[in-house]
Amino acid sequence: MKHKDFSGVDATDLQRQIQDSQEQLFRLRFQMGMGQLEGLTKYRTVKKDRARMLTVLRAKEIAGEKIEPLATASPVALKAPAKRKGLGGLFKRKQK
Repeated sequence: MKHKDFSGVDATDLQRQIQDSQEQLFRLRFQMGMGQLEGLTKYRTVKKDRARMLTVLRAKEIAGEKIEPLATASPVALKAPAKRKGLGGLFKRKQK
C-alpha cells in the first residue's frame, strides 16, 4: 500500500493494523527460519507497509491528534528489551 492509503485511516485502526503486521512478520520470520518460505517478497512488503503505517501514525501524533495505546496490546510488545550482560565480569577476580 502507499502512504496515501494509510493517511485516511483512523489512529486506532492504524494501531491495530500495525499490531497485525507485527504478528505477521513474526510468523514469516519463523517460516524463513524453518525453510518453509519460498521468497522474501512477502516479508519485505509487510515490513515496508509496517514502516509506512508507523510513519503515518507518528505524523498524526505530531499534528496533535490524540493517540491512545491499544488496550489489547500484548504485554510482550510493551515490555522493554532485556539488557545483555557479558560473561566478562563472572570470571574476573575481585581486586582487594
